[in-house]
Amino acid sequence: MRTPALAVVIATTCVELAQAQARPDFSGEWTRVDSTEQRSVAAVGDASFRVGNMGSGWGSPLTLRQQGGELVVEFAHFGTYDLQPRLRYVYSIDGSESRNAVMIGHAESVLRSRATWRDSTLVITAIYPGPERGTTEVRTALTLESPTSLLVETTRGGSAVVTRTRYRKG
Repeated sequence: MRTPALAVVIATTCVELAQAQARPDFSGEWTRVDSTEQRSVAAVGDASFRVGNMGSGWGSPLTLRQQGGELVVEFAHFGTYDLQPRLRYVYSIDGSESRNAVMIGHAESVLRSRATWRDSTLVITAIYPGPERGTTEVRTALTLESPTSLLVETTRGGSAVVTRTRYRKG
């Protein structure tokens, strides 16, 4: 009677260990490599509006630390003279809910998110509060293409449009 139960426990443990070993460690300092200078679309004046997209929504350089079941994402969002700290998001990578409070503008916003593994890709699904009690869902998928190349694919608001942003380590 004990032998089948023990076999199930051993098999489950082996599967969990194999999955944990296949999961990459995203830790490091990453710099966006697919940024290209784009011409201004400002019609007149000295405004320098740029054409493009929001990319990952994260800055460059980007610091990732993966430790103790969490992924910590840090980057500078504000300019040097704004005297604001770097933005810091902490995600539990076990599928449980994470809450990150950010102060951009005049009010604090609390972002709710869950990070789950899909094979060797970490998918972070975040709910951003919007005006009039609305919300926007943003899915961010992190995949290591190589030890020095990180692909971040971002889907905003249920759109079929996926923005791909590449970062280089180092």
